[in-house]
Amino acid sequence: MGSFFAMFALLLVAGVPIALALGIGGTAYLYLSGNGGLVLALPQRMMAGVDQFVLLTIPLFLLAGALMNVGGITDRIVTFAKAMVGHRRGGMSSVTVLSSGFFAGISGSATAEAAALGSILIPTMSRQGIPAAYAAALVGVSSLVGPIIPPSITMIIYGVLSGASIGQLFLAGVVPGLGVLAGLLVYAGWRARRSGFPVTDKMGWRERQHAIVAAVPALVLPLIIIVGIKGGVFTPTEAAAVAVAYALIVGLAYRDLTASRIWRALVATTLVSASILFITSMASIVSFVFTLEQVPNRIAELMLAITDNPVTLLLLLNAFLLILGMFLEPISILILTMPILLKMAGILGMDPVHFGAMVVLNVVIGLATPPVGILLFIVSAASGAPLTHVIREAFPMIVIALLVLMLVAFVPPVSLFLPNMLFGGA
Repeated sequence: MGSFFAMFALLLVAGVPIALALGIGGTAYLYLSGNGGLVLALPQRMMAGVDQFVLLTIPLFLLAGALMNVGGITDRIVTFAKAMVGHRRGGMSSVTVLSSGFFAGISGSATAEAAALGSILIPTMSRQGIPAAYAAALVGVSSLVGPIIPPSITMIIYGVLSGASIGQLFLAGVVPGLGVLAGLLVYAGWRARRSGFPVTDKMGWRERQHAIVAAVPALVLPLIIIVGIKGGVFTPTEAAAVAVAYALIVGLAYRDLTASRIWRALVATTLVSASILFITSMASIVSFVFTLEQVPNRIAELMLAITDNPVTLLLLLNAFLLILGMFLEPISILILTMPILLKMAGILGMDPVHFGAMVVLNVVIGLATPPVGILLFIVSAASGAPLTHVIREAFPMIVIALLVLMLVAFVPPVSLFLPNMLFGGA
């Protein structure tokens, strides 16, 4: 397998997109290992990787988030958060964290969240005297909850690859996501007091009431999805279609959606969906190669040769995923490592839903972790602050996310409480 990893690394260094690097590396390995005849089966493997009905949820949830974003829902969410906590010292930093939590229930994507909220919140915080690098880091790390709180594109991919219930995975992400937000809120409050960030005026009651009413349609969407799936009203795929219809109705009712804005949402959704599905199809080639060469068994044997202690194995697995997350995006990691992960889950005897919550949180943290953390690049560009300054400000926030990850890994009820309560067990 050394030739595959060498080829893959070389292609990445050369600037080849991850999807193509996966496909070319896997194909080249088959030729170099004397299995060139199996290349004829690769188109079928690629189609099988994306020919799954539940994957329709990805473009549909993305479209629902895009429609709400272009329809002005993002602005209403920020205004609602201002009404709740904007009057605290350094209030806009708390507004940023709350806004991320609310927006996570719409987008399901960390990068979409960072781009949408960063363009609004970073300039606002800067005008209040909050350092641009800190403002950027807060938006970037807070956006990690986008793929954790339902609906989550990353959870959907994990569910498709592992066979775990997507509805239960959605619920398993709620408490960890809220845990990250709570930790960031505490840190934002402490940092505001320590740095002497300004205090802003409190909204009047009538203004606050208007902000709450305007934000209700956006806040209700995650509830509709979870209750609908739990009650058997619709499947996760149908829930995604309902989310799109709901976003259209809300946008048209508020007269914020125009033909040009709907078209813009459709184009953005098409580009992102095509990228995700292309990565999925290409990574199916690597999955085929890993299965052929029994890589999951080899890695499992290697880890067991180091230790057979379950706690140490779990720490090693988390470290392995965190290191991968520093260089690859979450969906690529899941597809690339799922055979290995399923093998390790069996060895550790972990519940599939609990294991999924841990894995997804793990790979998502990488989005805000140097050297490749894409969220840090997005917010650095939006703020104009040097990337090195943003990374320095983000470090304590990443530590908070890692502490939540350890809770999720070693305390199963953190992720299983809601699935067990609403589904009667995972």
